[in-house]
Amino acid sequence: METNIDQSFNSKRGYFDSGATRSYHFRIEQLRKLKAGIRRYESEILDALHSDMHKPRFEAFLSEIGIMYEEIDHTIKHLKGWMKPEKLTTPLALQLSSSRIYTEPLGVVLIIGPWNYPFQLLMAPLVGAIAAGNCAIIKPSDNTRNTGSVVERLITEMFDPAYISVVQGPGAMIGPMLIEKFRFDHIFFTGSAPVGKKIMSMAAEHLSPVTLELGGKSPVIVDKDVNIDVAAKRLMWAKCFNAGQTCVCPDYLLVHESIKDQFVAKMKFYIKEFLGEKPLTSPNLTHIVNKRRFDTLTSYLNNVNILHGGEYDNTTLCMEPTIVDGVAADHPMATEEIFGPILPVYTFKDIEEVVPFIRKNRYPLACYIFTSNNNTEKFIIENIEFGGGCVNNALIHLANPELPFGGVGFSGMGNYHGKYSFEVFSHKKSMLKTNTFIDPSLRYAPYTESKMKWAHRLFG
Repeated sequence: METNIDQSFNSKRGYFDSGATRSYHFRIEQLRKLKAGIRRYESEILDALHSDMHKPRFEAFLSEIGIMYEEIDHTIKHLKGWMKPEKLTTPLALQLSSSRIYTEPLGVVLIIGPWNYPFQLLMAPLVGAIAAGNCAIIKPSDNTRNTGSVVERLITEMFDPAYISVVQGPGAMIGPMLIEKFRFDHIFFTGSAPVGKKIMSMAAEHLSPVTLELGGKSPVIVDKDVNIDVAAKRLMWAKCFNAGQTCVCPDYLLVHESIKDQFVAKMKFYIKEFLGEKPLTSPNLTHIVNKRRFDTLTSYLNNVNILHGGEYDNTTLCMEPTIVDGVAADHPMATEEIFGPILPVYTFKDIEEVVPFIRKNRYPLACYIFTSNNNTEKFIIENIEFGGGCVNNALIHLANPELPFGGVGFSGMGNYHGKYSFEVFSHKKSMLKTNTFIDPSLRYAPYTESKMKWAHRLFG
């Protein structure tokens, strides 16, 4: 395997150095090939996602394929403008000169994908890498092997292996084999914070820059000034989506104490509305990815007050959406990202109370605010540090390619989507060009009092 990996990396370094990836026409052609490949394999991708996690086809299409068509189309539409050198103003002291920024590719990049959205979260950064003119090695999660297999077939069929290729295997083995041995020009990792720390540590040996898309305990804040029905419906859709196995999933609920009972009742209503009386047999509910994650989630139900749900099936690894109350401060659900269909409920009386509560698990990847009060909205946005979020909605901010997506602090570093994906895989090269037909003597020695006076005039 090491020999194959050596060949894969070295061939890409040669391919990049040849200049083949740099032109606009080459990049557009590759983006179109990627979209054509996804269309060709669409049914197989959906089948693989169902085999790996029992994802409903509609849900899988929206979150794994439809969003990729949008991302690719957006990139194709805007790429020519993104690639153009940017002309900037030049200060008086540097005349007669002009200033420009040239955007150039980094080289050979590594993209490591997670298991929760094993297709989309691998392909979305690849779109940016292609658009920016790089070669890439991509590493699918070994927890979703059916999807990883389809990804490998798609990439192998559509692209020269010296340009883009797939490496498979356990992340704990493949990651060090790649990162410790080779100097990648950028490493893009989506996954857990503990693994992200290891990636960053290994990358530091080569000074390889990294983008880390991690997670965190993303809060939902429901104010008393809210449309209870709409808020509960949108929140439960977001919590049930992919069985809560989403990096920006609502992790816990902070609801105003005056509407708690009404809101919980509405959440229960919409769980039944979405999944029926027997959620464990519903075709609309994704299952948990593996037994290890399933056992962790079921252990969370110990020593809590279950307001709704709590049933699960050990054979199918299916867990129904569950609402819990009375979660102690030292309970794992109060300190760790849940990453499953369990929603703890807490209450507050004054909106100021939510800030210290959320800062117990500081820097979530997302924050969701349900309110009709503009002052409440402004207060939360200005006083809580988080990656991104929604007002009166949840999850859907990541579907807008115009918005940067990424974390802050413990939830990650760097962002992507749309132009931001192009930029994360690019280098901004600054250039200043000076005419030669005039060459003022001001900056040259000998330095005189007269020149000092001119320097003060030029620099204020």
